[in-house]
Amino acid sequence: MLMFEAIDWSEIATFIAVGFAAQIVDGALGMAFGVISSTLLISVMGVPPATASAGVHLVECFTTGVSGISHALHKNVNWKLFFRLLVPGVIGGVTGAYLLSTLDASVTRPFVMAYLAGIGVYLLWRGLRFPPREHKEPKVIAPLGLAGGFLDAAGGGGWGPVVTSNLLVQGAQPRTTIGTVNSVEFFLTLSVSITFIAHLGFEAFTTAVVGLLIGGVVAAPFGAIIAKRVPTRTLLVMVGVVLTLTSGFSLYKALA
Repeated sequence: MLMFEAIDWSEIATFIAVGFAAQIVDGALGMAFGVISSTLLISVMGVPPATASAGVHLVECFTTGVSGISHALHKNVNWKLFFRLLVPGVIGGVTGAYLLSTLDASVTRPFVMAYLAGIGVYLLWRGLRFPPREHKEPKVIAPLGLAGGFLDAAGGGGWGPVVTSNLLVQGAQPRTTIGTVNSVEFFLTLSVSITFIAHLGFEAFTTAVVGLLIGGVVAAPFGAIIAKRVPTRTLLVMVGVVLTLTSGFSLYKALA
């Protein structure tokens, strides 16, 4: 395991910046830290998918913990929705981590990314036409949590894009949806990280991971403030843009 005293700080400066930027987006919009970080590690650094997912989830144990507390303090959490997402999300995450440790998930990733890109376009369209309808309590929650947790662990990121976007499509209120999904993610990433450590050991946690961790933790408190203050229409448009761009890029890389 990498020791902090051996770190070359000039080497990880880029990763600190990426972690900071990715967490600002994730905390404000309820998605993208895992997608952005995993894309960087896999596509740019050439890190194996299982190793990248393990490292990113270790970082998210800290960033989502700080972010979740910040969202709770700013009253961005719907606690009823929180508990309905928690158990299925953890079950899906542990299952996905176990399978990714032994299987190649590259076959299903293009289909998932195409689906998320489509959802992103829809949310962008809905945001531009806001308000199309009043907010309402979402009905499909447990299956969404199960699928989101599984895809997050198996794909190296996806909890926010899958869960947040689908809850918004069902008409959920953006601010509390983003805060709730971020808060549940702490327990998801903790369980996924434990599963990865059990199968891969600590070799997955590299210099890049340390950089992402530092940048992400520093940025974590600010996302909740942005989510609380930005208008609903703007949040929907921002979620749509980020989801479409990140999913579209991941789809391109998967098919290239």
